[in-house]
Amino acid sequence: MAGLHKARDNSAKMILAEPELFAEFLRDFIPVDILKDVSPNDIEDISERLLSLISEQKDGDTIKRINLKGSQPIFVIAIVEHESKVNFRAPFKMLLYIALILDDYEREANKEAKEKTGTDSKITLTKDFKYPPILPIIFYDGEDNWTAERNFLDRTEMSEIFKKYIPKFEYELVSLRDYSFEDLAKFNDIISLFMMVDKLQTAEAFGELEKLKEDYGEQLNRLNVPQHLKELLVKVITSLLNKINVPQDEIDNFVEKIDERGISEMLAIADYDVQATRREAREEAELRLKATIKALLDKGSTIVEIATIMNVTEDYITTLLPELTPV
Repeated sequence: MAGLHKARDNSAKMILAEPELFAEFLRDFIPVDILKDVSPNDIEDISERLLSLISEQKDGDTIKRINLKGSQPIFVIAIVEHESKVNFRAPFKMLLYIALILDDYEREANKEAKEKTGTDSKITLTKDFKYPPILPIIFYDGEDNWTAERNFLDRTEMSEIFKKYIPKFEYELVSLRDYSFEDLAKFNDIISLFMMVDKLQTAEAFGELEKLKEDYGEQLNRLNVPQHLKELLVKVITSLLNKINVPQDEIDNFVEKIDERGISEMLAIADYDVQATRREAREEAELRLKATIKALLDKGSTIVEIATIMNVTEDYITTLLPELTPV
């Protein structure tokens, strides 16, 4: 399962790396009015510079600097959790990230002040210096309820006694399981397409998307999806289809249809869970059949006799068990 989580982390990293998608993510899922008008041009990804300093950072973790006009910047930490179990260490991990960002901000502020004034005095030691706001977010797409503490204070022993001295920040939780496919469709934007693909983890989810197809298809075709985001969506869909063992030729055909017929064709992905289930059932049936044939052979039955007993052709038996074909 580690490989599956790694692949999904990488998909999330690609998605959150796109400024257009991150701006929509903030607008749709974060209840902070000042972020509703953030444009892609306001977003600067500083993950590569900072995350290398954290030993336990994951591929899906990202740090953004939001440069608001006429205001101090806002820093956003987005941690992507794909684990099968809830990460109860999350509040402390956020504390590490927050301290890292503030420390880096201090150094940058002092460096900038030095270049302006030509002196070695540190602006961070002055009364007027203010630290920037930091918005910590956990995006969780696991199947179980997220039950980890949201506030670091609640993760600390004797918090009632030492409440005054303990960091009290709370991170924002975006739990994908709380949003139905209909909820996501109402956003009517590009990030919702990626979220829908991410929700496809169970047969029930594929069934939900199937019900949405008819009403949502025309709405999708009215979306103006830039080519680079369409290509990214195809990558994410291809990754999902690979995970459910769809043959490569079927994947190639599906991707070609999205290219030819438009983005609404992605909704046909709902059909693949049924196909994957049938394929799995067929493979299991063939395994049982092979075991039965080998057992009969061990008892001395011939291929002709087995074909008659099982009402199949001799060619079918030798196709299942090519080692029986004479060289």
